[in-house]
Formats: sequence, C-alpha cells, structure tokens
Amino acid sequence: MRAEPDGPEDRLRRFATIWSRAVFPVTSTSSTRPEFAELLLPLARRLSRALRDRAFDAEEATAVGAALVAAHCTDPDALTRTLDCVDAYLVLYCGEDGDPEDLRARCARLQHAMAAGFAQALRERTLAEQESIAQAALQAQGVVAQALHASEARFRAVFEGAAIGIGIADLDGNVLQVNGALSRMFGMSEQTLRSRNVKDWTHPEDASHACKLYDELVRGEREHYHVEKAFPRTDGTVLWTNLTVSLLRDADGDPQYQLALMEDTTERRLLNLRLRYEATHDALTGLPNRTLFFERLEKALGAGGGQRFGLCYLDLDGFKTINDSLGHAAGDRLLVEVADRLQACATAPGEMVARLGGDEFVALTCGPDAQREVDDLAARIMHSLLAPVRIDGRELTVRGSIGIVEGPAGGERSPAEVLRSADITMYRAKSAGGNRFELADPEADARAITRHGLTTALPAALERGEFFIEYQPLVRLGDGGVRGAEALVRWLHPQHGVLGPDRFIPLAEHTGLIVPLGRWVLAQSVRQAREWRELHGATEPLQINVNLSPCQLTHPGLVQDTVDILERAGLEPDALCLEVTESALIGADDDLLKPLRQLAEMGVDIALDDFGTGYSNLANLRRLPVSILKLDRSFTQSMQQFPADPVDLKIVEGIVSLAHSLDLAVTVEGVETGAQAEQLRILGCDTAQGWYYARPGPPERLHELALADATG
Repeated sequence: MRAEPDGPEDRLRRFATIWSRAVFPVTSTSSTRPEFAELLLPLARRLSRALRDRAFDAEEATAVGAALVAAHCTDPDALTRTLDCVDAYLVLYCGEDGDPEDLRARCARLQHAMAAGFAQALRERTLAEQESIAQAALQAQGVVAQALHASEARFRAVFEGAAIGIGIADLDGNVLQVNGALSRMFGMSEQTLRSRNVKDWTHPEDASHACKLYDELVRGEREHYHVEKAFPRTDGTVLWTNLTVSLLRDADGDPQYQLALMEDTTERRLLNLRLRYEATHDALTGLPNRTLFFERLEKALGAGGGQRFGLCYLDLDGFKTINDSLGHAAGDRLLVEVADRLQACATAPGEMVARLGGDEFVALTCGPDAQREVDDLAARIMHSLLAPVRIDGRELTVRGSIGIVEGPAGGERSPAEVLRSADITMYRAKSAGGNRFELADPEADARAITRHGLTTALPAALERGEFFIEYQPLVRLGDGGVRGAEALVRWLHPQHGVLGPDRFIPLAEHTGLIVPLGRWVLAQSVRQAREWRELHGATEPLQINVNLSPCQLTHPGLVQDTVDILERAGLEPDALCLEVTESALIGADDDLLKPLRQLAEMGVDIALDDFGTGYSNLANLRRLPVSILKLDRSFTQSMQQFPADPVDLKIVEGIVSLAHSLDLAVTVEGVETGAQAEQLRILGCDTAQGWYYARPGPPERLHELALADATG
C-alpha cells in the first residue's frame, strides 16, 4: 500500500504528476514527461490557491485554461483529460481540511472557468492562424490566378497543411478546390465537396444579412466578410463555423475566385451553450434561475405598444418545518415536485416560471391581457398545490402564499422594484394566514419600505442619540397632586421627524434591539427621577414608570441591569415602577414571573398595564407579583359625559373593588375631561393620567407641575 504524500507541496507535486500522465500522451511537445510535469506544477499551484482562497476567484482557473493552450495542449482530449483529472484529484490532494461540499462546488466552478479559458485561448490562437493563412492567401492571389506559375507549390503546402478548412470557388459558387481539413469538417470526400455549389449550403439559422454580404463580394463591391455560419452535414448534424470569405482578383484586378476559410466552432458552441444553461438555470429543479428571470422581466418591462406584464411571487408556507423535521433531501424532493407543478401551470405563450432560491418561485406572464391572465395564473398555481406530495411514505400538504404585481410595460419601474413589490405583497399574504394570494398595493408597499428603512436605521439611531424621552404626569385623584410620571420614548428621525413608540417599538422587538433600547430608557428615566428628587425635595418623591416589553421580560440580565441602574443613580427601588402589559403575562409560568417577583421583593412596583384587554382570568391576579392595575383607556371612553353608562360604571367599580381587596392600587389611562376624572374619583381609582392633566412633555414641565402642586 503506497503512503500518501506528507506535506502540501508533496501533495501538490503528486497532483501535477497525475495531471501530466493524463495529458502528456495527447500533447504536442518536445519535453519529456517529467519536464512536462514541472511545467504543469505552477498551474496546479494556481488551481490549489483558487480552490482554498477565502474569496473565490474564477480568473485563476481561466488563466490556467489559457496556459494549457500556450503549452501546446490544444488537442480536444487534452481539455477533457484535464477536467477529468481536476474533478477527481484536485480536492483530494489540495483541499486539505476545508468543507468537502464547498470544495466540490468550487472545484466544479473552477472546471467551468478552465474550459472557458481554454476555449477562448484556442479561439484566439486559431483566429491568429486564420489571419496568417488569410494574409498568405491574399498574397497568393496572383498564384491562384496563374495556376501554372512556379509559386503554386508553396501555396499548395500552406493550403494542405492548414489546421482550418480552406475552399476555393468561382464567382458562380462552384467549388473548385478544398483541403483535407475542410473535408474532415463536413465528413465528405474532396470529390463530393467539389461537386457542390456554395449557394446550396443554406441553413435556417443563417444571419439575415449573410446573403447580402455574399452578393456584394462576388460583384466585387467588397473584398471580404466574416460571419458565424451553420452548415448542414449529411448525417443530419450541424457544423458551426467562423467563416471568412475573401475575393481573389486576377492580374488585372478583376474578380475571379472566392476563398473561404472555416474554423470549426461546433464543440466550443456546445460548451458555451452548456455553460450558459448552467449559468441561467437552477441546478435542482431545472427551472430558469434569478439571472434568466431578470433578463425576461427586463425585456417584458421594456416592451411597448399596449403590452402589460403580470408577476406572481410564491413562497411555500411552513417549508422550514419540513426541512427541519424530514431533512434537506426530503425538502429538495418537495421543491422538485412543486417546480414540476408550477411548470405545468405556465405553458401559454409569454409565460415562464423560475426559482429564485430556497422555496421562493416566480411566474411571469406578458401580453395585452396580462391583467386577467396573471389572476388566472395565480389561481392555477394555488390549485396545483392542493394535492399532497408523497415523500418517503408520507403525504405532505403543500401550501403557498403569492404576491401579485401587474402593470403596463414601458413604465419607470425597474425589475428590482417590481420584484420587491411582489415580495412585500407575498409577505402580506403570508401574514394574513397564508395559503392565499394578494394584489400589490402601492400604499402598503410604501409602508413596508418605510418599516424596513426604520428597522435598518434603529441600531445607528441608538448610537447617534436620536432617541429622547417625554414624561406624562401621574396624578392622584384624591387631591390632584402629581404622584409621578410615565416615561415615553420618542425617536427624532432625520427624515420622518418625531416618531411615537407605536412606529418603532414593534420593530425593535422584532430585531432584538428593544433590550439595549429599553436599558437606555430605564437608565435615563431613573437618572431623571433622581434629579426630580433633588429639585423637588418633597417627603414623597416622584415615582417614575417605565414600560417593559415581552422581550425584555425574558432577557436574563433584566434584574441585574435594574439593580445596577438604581445603584448608579442612587435611587431607592420604591421610586421605580415597571409596567408590563396584561397580554404579556397571560399564561405566564413561574420562570417568566421569577424576575418580576425578585424586583417586587426589592421594592420595585410592578404595574399590570392595559388591564382589561388581555382576557385574563381575574383569579390570576393572586399569583402575579403586581401592586398596581392600570385600566385600559377603553374603560374611560363612555365617561366623557356625566353621568356615564351605568354598566361601564359597574364594571369599573367591580374592578376597583377587587383590586383594593387584593391591596392593589388602580391607575386609569386616557383621562381627557373633568367629567371622566370626577367619576373615576368617585369610583375609588387612585391615580390617573391623560391629556386632561397634561400631554407628554419634557422633564422640566413635570417638575413645574410638581412644584406648583407642592406650593399650591
């Protein structure tokens, strides 16, 4: 058993040796095989670097492909053997400790780049040879016209030995002479080729102007032309060539012959088509990918003359659950089945289906009736997903959410903007429950884009100090004195101005930024409460109320952060009240309530905010570590006139009575009139807040109110 090479250089040399053994038999070189291996070693080193570099660079592999041509490895088998060798041994000998899947993917991309570089270099070399032959042929025009001159032998040597096909015909198109290379290209004998006429070699894919160029040449109006042309072979296949046709004149300068130089580009064309297909189609499903879809969408948007477009953006509902529970192999099989169903839905002219990535698909329809057709297309897609997919003995239900964008072609919207609108609309359908489709709404798009902009700007806004706090007084209903204030955070946005918490707190919750933002609000509010205490000097200090979000409740650092903030400010815990919404505590277990109990035991008041909106069981109040109930403003709406609705009064009276029996204070929100304040006082509510007393404002205003209360 042979020992493996020890170090990276040894493994690299081993790879170069294997490579040289594969390619050397089909290489035209005067070097020995070991010398050829040394020649390949730098190329192997470049491939190894490209395979392992952090930033993938296909240009290295392209250069290696070109270098093979420069080393005279021009035989088609040289490229095939090289790609086989790279595919089998590059990762094995040069991959070291990298991720095998990533290395295999990189290796495949390197092979594509090498093939492209090899093809391009071979083409440039052939074109150079072709130009050389063309120049030689042009210089030999006199020789062709004077067939019996002594220089005919030299031209014949060039003619027969050229690697490209050469043919000579008269001005009527009758083929007079061909070389061996041309005979091999067509798979015909020289005699058969000489019996043909140039005009008979037409093909459906000929360029529209090719006939015009030919007619101009035989009339002597142009000296040469160059086109890409297909020729039919007798076996039914197609020969693709780079064709250069030149006019040969006699000694008097009159047109006499036409000279054709042909480079066989069939293999290179097939390679380019294959590479193009791989670059524009999804490897898993075979559907067009994002690249090809954007090309088609851009073409559809650029059409005019009353044309319209319709786009369906599909995302599978719950696909992650399938991947997590059954594995990615099952998920891939599901995606393939969905792709097949979608492909069967888009068979009309102007329709296409593509996979953007993951479980996201798009369907495009174009035409004057796209507004109706896109709705039909979406309905067909939804119907195609009704049947369950059977995978590994399981029947999986497939559901999807679709966002639809439709509009006239020739507008100002770019493909990216159209796709973004469809994406936003799709998520609107998903948030509405999924398994449905929604039509794009420009206003909803604008709101979603604004939300996204706010979300991305939140972290920098906190760092730049764009947030500030306003304070709304909490007033004792018994004597009208200021008991404290609720801290309400605001965002001074550079473009949108002052934003209330309803605009950005949900976004902060979603991104997790609510934890540092909430910590900052708590620290600022506690520091402000300390300043009020020093300025006010009253026996009963002003209490500061700070809201806690559900995300903050589950953060492990809540208790310690609160203790640290109080200690740094030199403020007693009883000067702080933390407000938690009732909905956040519905069904709360002991683990969630533990930090609140710890804070309550320290002396921090816990207020149950928005009480009455969460449908909680009143009996749960006994197990919650709260000392204050804050009634939702919905209880005060019917009290703006005196007397209030007796039923509402009874409900509030019952809640106040229950709260007091449990030693809980009652605060009421949304007090806007004196009638509300009076009725709430009669019902026994302890404190209130609302615009009747003061709107939220800067801390100085609260101090002025408290100072007026103390001196009044």
